[in-house]
Amino acid sequence: MPKVLVVGGGASGMIAGIFARNYGADVTILERNNRIGKKILATGNGRCNYTNVNLSIENYHGNNPKFAYSCLSKFGVDKTLDFFEQLGITPAIEDNGKVFPLSYQSSSVLDVLRFELEELGVEVITDGFVVDIKKDKRFVLTLEDGRKVYGDRVILATGGNAAPNTGSDGNGYTLAENMGHSIAEIFPGLVQLKLEGNIFKQVDGVKFVGTVGLYNGNQLIKEDSGDILFTNYGISGPPILQLSRTALKCLKDNKDVELKVSIIHRKTEEELYNYLIYRFGFMAKKTIEIGLIGLINKRLILPILKELGINKNKQIAHLSNDEVSRLSKILTDWRFKISGSKSFKDAQVTAGGVDTDEIDSSTMESKLVKGLYFAGEIVDIDGDCGGFNLQWAWSSGYVAGRNASLE
Repeated sequence: MPKVLVVGGGASGMIAGIFARNYGADVTILERNNRIGKKILATGNGRCNYTNVNLSIENYHGNNPKFAYSCLSKFGVDKTLDFFEQLGITPAIEDNGKVFPLSYQSSSVLDVLRFELEELGVEVITDGFVVDIKKDKRFVLTLEDGRKVYGDRVILATGGNAAPNTGSDGNGYTLAENMGHSIAEIFPGLVQLKLEGNIFKQVDGVKFVGTVGLYNGNQLIKEDSGDILFTNYGISGPPILQLSRTALKCLKDNKDVELKVSIIHRKTEEELYNYLIYRFGFMAKKTIEIGLIGLINKRLILPILKELGINKNKQIAHLSNDEVSRLSKILTDWRFKISGSKSFKDAQVTAGGVDTDEIDSSTMESKLVKGLYFAGEIVDIDGDCGGFNLQWAWSSGYVAGRNASLE
């Protein structure tokens, strides 16, 4: 019976521990926090969006996104749903493919995983911060307090650099590098974007349903729609998170990227122009400031008029066709320069990580160190928002756990 040591008690570490034990290994999970699964509690705004039935390899990113295919095919969405249902999680599948526990509580997912670990007899050492790994005939893990733990196989499931308050502060990369592995440059993924401009204090907190598009010159790179939120530093909301990884990668590659914000996104610029001509036809005596109430969020009116150089007290009867045209343009296509993003503290996932060229995709074993395995966010694979990152954690954890347990 091989002794398997799992470093990290998050989503991928717990699944790796469960399946390593299921396949016959003696398993110990080493978690730096005082309890396991801390990050799971924050997922899906506390509801735990644990997979997505619309999953495809296109939802994954990294220097070689297709690396994820092997794990996802071995333990995909159907197996994930079955596994969790047998543990007690009834799935609630929403229109966008997101899957939540029917209780809509992240704690439900964590509770059933913890119960399963206890049932299987997996040892969990909390406050067990691993600071060093050595390998001679066996692996020797040194903890921060000086304790040493010995094992035949090690699974690094430490997470990445996102949400460091949960314990994922990048220590896993140091451990991997010390074992000879290369780290693809890391940066925040699924994170809010900072924009250039001086309007943001005025519009901080304004929320609307719209569309955002990422542009390099005239070329649309990616777009998404949904709830968008202006903030005092720039912009946030699920569509922004979806675009953020691509935006930051472009900035790192020194590409100029602009964000197109469509506040009114169900009309083209021409359709909106015709509608405004019609709308303004029955409010000729009103000022333009009053005339836009009921069309867009009231707090956006003055910043937009200032941007266009239109006096807020100008009577609608005196608006020129050019001014109506420019108003139509900014409401359907307001452009902003992206200057960066919020930090890892605010990010939901880490882009970059352990180089996938140095890992066997079919087993998640290191190609450099026999008996060393990887699972989850530490690897240079990250997914879109919507349950795809947790699915990667389950899939890679399953493959690593199963293969680490084999004689």
